[in-house]
Amino acid sequence: MKLADLSRNRPFPQRFPGAAARFATRFVSLFALGAAGALVCAVPASAADGFGQAEWAQHYDADASVSVERSSTPLLSPRTLAATELAIQKYQAIVANGGWNKVPAAVALKLGSSGPAVLALRKRLAITGDLNPAASDSGIYDSYVEAGVKRFQTRHGLIPTGVASRETLAVMNVPADYRLHQLQVNLVRLHSFAANLGDRFVEANIPAAMVDTVENDTIVTRHRAGVGRIDRQSPVMQTRALDVDFNPYWTVPASLIRKDLIPRMQANPNYLTENHIRIYDKNNNEIQPGQIDWHSMEAINYRFREDPSTANSLGVVRVNINNPYGVYMHDTPEKGVFGDDFRFVSSGCMRLQNVRDYVAWLLRNQPGWDRDHIDQVIASGERLDVKIDPPVNVYWVYITAWGTPEGVVQFREDIYQRDGFSTASAGAAPMVQPIAQDGVNPKIDRGPGLDPGPDDR
Repeated sequence: MKLADLSRNRPFPQRFPGAAARFATRFVSLFALGAAGALVCAVPASAADGFGQAEWAQHYDADASVSVERSSTPLLSPRTLAATELAIQKYQAIVANGGWNKVPAAVALKLGSSGPAVLALRKRLAITGDLNPAASDSGIYDSYVEAGVKRFQTRHGLIPTGVASRETLAVMNVPADYRLHQLQVNLVRLHSFAANLGDRFVEANIPAAMVDTVENDTIVTRHRAGVGRIDRQSPVMQTRALDVDFNPYWTVPASLIRKDLIPRMQANPNYLTENHIRIYDKNNNEIQPGQIDWHSMEAINYRFREDPSTANSLGVVRVNINNPYGVYMHDTPEKGVFGDDFRFVSSGCMRLQNVRDYVAWLLRNQPGWDRDHIDQVIASGERLDVKIDPPVNVYWVYITAWGTPEGVVQFREDIYQRDGFSTASAGAAPMVQPIAQDGVNPKIDRGPGLDPGPDDR
């Protein structure tokens, strides 16, 4: 979902300026009162942190039972394990009662929609607690339904627009027994992290494309992430963050020279110059792009290094983690990716939103490395490497379903197909991903920069 799409799908009252907006808000509120039996107000979702970071505030209607508060409990916590066991019991009861109905997904449903599809939507939302069952017998899409859809979207890692789009309905129509299976599989995964993980650690959940910093069993900072695409997957591992590179160079891995750089140079001979990538031979002598035959594999005999800058593929910070895969965590100049539902965009490394806050947390116990000093070093453009002392435990995990102590059940798409039970075999359509006419996923091929990949491949 892009910002332009959000503006088209904005809630009903936002479309009316001035007095008309006040009238529209009263109209929707009264309309909801008659349809749902409770007074509710449509509250627009708005950009809270500007285009660069793509953060949206989450607002819900007056019924507190359908709100989703941001949990401060870490994913890797005994409390999450216990909550997931309770979620399994809840979904076992849903399956025993026949699961839930499918919602027709031919067209998107939104404020003002009406008919049998909206009635089916209401009944579906009520089964999983996203809508009060007392409000499930109307065919009108009012602000009460919008709040329920936002709750469902939030629980499934989708940007809460309140519009039941094709993508949202595809996720909604995944059968109940599939969701129960997900919870059971992930309970086993969570059990493997039941031991002491350390007082300070980082948890990176690949299917959710989210990274949290944790201290004393509480989330301190939370970061959207861009993780490995399906054909270049981010690995599951337990490791440690060792050092931070400020204003880094980026050396293009051999695998990306073959897969990405050579084809781009064939298409555009000025690609390297335009992206500030220099070429060096084995004696560290710089050579020019015209000296290489780009219709052969000759390029793999050279070293390609991108100059430090805010447009560098690594952004302004790289965090090195000890691992045999050559992957790491880093900033990115392409902040728009963090506003997408689908953030499987990298070559295995992880891009982090609000990376400066992440680095400040990593270096918090080191004198002189507060946020202001971090900003000053980045602004200077100086190349500087700083050891993290002591190193911080980092866990890259693959968790697609879990419960929270607040009673919310969270699900994410099994993007790498590791749960052992596909939506296709369960009789549901997979979540729709946008595909361009040339077969390239526009949310993956983000040019002009290359996607940073593992160092040693």
